[in-house]
Amino acid sequence: MDRYKRVFVIVLDSLGIGAMPDSEKFGDTDVDTFGHIAEKMGELDIPNLRKLGMINLHPAGRMTGVERPLGYYMRLAEASNGKDTMTGHWEMMGIRTDRPFLTFTDTGFPPELIAELEKRCGKRVIGNKSASGTEIIEELGEEEIATGAMIVYTSADSVLQICGNEETFDLANLYRCCEIAREITMKDEWRVGRVIARPYVGKKKGEFKRTSNRHDYALKPTGATALNALKDAGLDVIGVGKINDIFCGEGITRTYHSNSSVHGMEQTIEISREDFHGLCFVNLVDFDALWGHRRDVEGYAEEIEKFDKNLGVLLGELREDDLLIITADHGNDPTYTGTDHTREYVPFLAYAKGMKQGGGLGDGDTFAVVGATVADNFGVAMPEGTIGTSILNRLI
Repeated sequence: MDRYKRVFVIVLDSLGIGAMPDSEKFGDTDVDTFGHIAEKMGELDIPNLRKLGMINLHPAGRMTGVERPLGYYMRLAEASNGKDTMTGHWEMMGIRTDRPFLTFTDTGFPPELIAELEKRCGKRVIGNKSASGTEIIEELGEEEIATGAMIVYTSADSVLQICGNEETFDLANLYRCCEIAREITMKDEWRVGRVIARPYVGKKKGEFKRTSNRHDYALKPTGATALNALKDAGLDVIGVGKINDIFCGEGITRTYHSNSSVHGMEQTIEISREDFHGLCFVNLVDFDALWGHRRDVEGYAEEIEKFDKNLGVLLGELREDDLLIITADHGNDPTYTGTDHTREYVPFLAYAKGMKQGGGLGDGDTFAVVGATVADNFGVAMPEGTIGTSILNRLI
């Protein structure tokens, strides 16, 4: 029989906990997303994370660990060659990525790619540079509306993003152009991890605002994951937030689009009140998208505190046969230079009401501990070629 009937895995997108030994190879020195936020703020109002063992795992600011943490905790290293969303999530579910996705941060996309995109979409491309999504809309939104062009840009991530005004571009047409871009960037020399539709509303500078109708077109995972194994075994695999996009729907039985990280937690709380058998896999993206990339320490800190409040609600809803795992997919230190993700360890917090005790479990050498543990709980074999070792027998 399954040890836990339901497992909740919540990814606090980008909440790293310190530089990995190889972080300098990725351009990152002395990075620590959670630690540096706490240092700047002094203390965070996070009673629920504290009682689960977050500060025992990673003392930060003026905060100290609790005497008897309720959860088990460990630090996970990334085995894959990368520090992006897809690489991190895929690894959680068993895939090791050795060939990193391409970035076009310094040069923009090559003329050949842009020419093909313009021809097939029937629109002139403007932008084609690395930029903040909100800033490039302010810069080029009026021109896009007036001329019928489309704004294409990238970032420090492996992404091609297309902005479109919902009133003048039309959402369906924006999605069509993104699907074309996804097909074009399947070529090895242009292979990006994600194409992202970035719709917005407004008619002039100062009024533009991005909407929640964002859509990610990711590459399919390079092999079967723990999610496929769970679905094939007849279990529920519920995705909340970006999960369905990150895995291209592979292994997902039900999906919920979130308007924000707070909304994602509210959805998770509602799902916890339902009867299901399997995994609820949650991505909370605002930590990364709104605060990490924009290097906003105070905004990031407030987002952590908002999460903690809803975490308290979720903890009250958990049943005796539920397991909760909280983790992250990479770092994005808002005190660091630039706007890129940072190569960091991530937290692993595990809690169930029936646990006799909590405590530290040391370090893990891969994020795939997560998927392997979930699969082990349901008596499901991990797909051939995946990585990761279960720690279920240590969660007593």
